[in-house]
Amino acid sequence: MKLPRGRLDKSRVVTDPRDALADALDRELTGYAVFESQETLLLDGEGRGVVTFAEGVPVLAYHTGTDRGGPPALADLAVPGPYHVSLYALDPADLEPAHDADDLRVPPGMPAERLGGDPALADSTRRAAPDERLAAATDDAPADEDGPTEQSAVEAFLDDAEKIEAIKQQARSEARERAQQWDF
Repeated sequence: MKLPRGRLDKSRVVTDPRDALADALDRELTGYAVFESQETLLLDGEGRGVVTFAEGVPVLAYHTGTDRGGPPALADLAVPGPYHVSLYALDPADLEPAHDADDLRVPPGMPAERLGGDPALADSTRRAAPDERLAAATDDAPADEDGPTEQSAVEAFLDDAEKIEAIKQQARSEARERAQQWDF
């Protein structure tokens, strides 16, 4: 996914991606957010997550390390924090070509649910979404929690053996470090 360089609105480290999603919604951001996980920042992990917004409502998701978009990109980004998040503002016309990529699209509330684990933020995001986005994203409705959208994101994560092994290695490393700190 190619995006023009936006105007940096905010850049900070957050422990929970929910904070950045709520901030984008509050600001009614038209632009994108770049998420760099702890894995990327500290462990030379590959890739960043990019979520685009139209008036604060998520439209697309893409992960540069796995080259996957849509719900699978959110699964790739759903790793333990903290995250370095940068919010960039763009003119709506600059986002139009990217927003035509249906394979990268996510339902409006999905990032809040998958990355932030926040059903209330997901509901607020859905309320802010234009009617045509809600009609196109019927699989984002709360009644479909057991539907194909959730399974595809979970399956995409579980099918990524490299990501699971990296999380295991990170957990082992952190456990050894804590054991040394506590003289075990």
